[in-house]
Amino acid sequence: MARWRRLEREQLRVLVIGLALCALLFLFLRLASEVMEGDTQAFDVAILRSLRDAADPARPIGPAWMETALVDITALGSPVVLGLIVVIITGYLLLEARYKTALIVAMTAITSEVLDEFLKLVFARPRPTVVPHLRTVVTASFPSGHAMESAIIYLTLGALLMRVVEGRLTKIYTMAVAMFLTLLVGVSRVFLGVHYPTDVVGGWMLGFLWAALTFLVTRRFEPAVQREREQAE
Repeated sequence: MARWRRLEREQLRVLVIGLALCALLFLFLRLASEVMEGDTQAFDVAILRSLRDAADPARPIGPAWMETALVDITALGSPVVLGLIVVIITGYLLLEARYKTALIVAMTAITSEVLDEFLKLVFARPRPTVVPHLRTVVTASFPSGHAMESAIIYLTLGALLMRVVEGRLTKIYTMAVAMFLTLLVGVSRVFLGVHYPTDVVGGWMLGFLWAALTFLVTRRFEPAVQREREQAE
């Protein structure tokens, strides 16, 4: 009876996550439609202008150190930094004999990069011109690749760590840190004037969706790995 109850709870959890993923996909498509029709432009422009000195749009609001700090923070969502993190995570999983999970994490990161490039070509939204960019950018604007891929990598890492750490507070802390890093990267892109707010929100939506899919798939293999370890001991 207890086994069936655990199975029912697991099925319910998967169902809830599945419904949340469908909702995220719907919201992203709705947002993309609004962006392409120009309905979000006034909102986006107002936010970008509010973050700059009215007398000098090239100067962001706040103390001088804030610009330097956010330039450093935005690098946490760069392909180079995230690529290094994926290599480190994959290496750890391989050493722990979680070969299928390692493959899933690596493929998730690779396919997310492909998806980002594909969506930028599809939507081809120009970068903001209402304020000067504080970082050099060359690709299209929607969705934000930094926001999407940082959400995927940091949330995936947080979910994996939650599976091995003990204690409820530790688990909450682990995921909170992952979400905080994702938030900081997205905010930095808007502050630096290289993305509209809706670019970042769209990236977050896809990132959460991709990370949740990875979580669902990896859960399928984690119990088998645990049994193998116990038998080996």
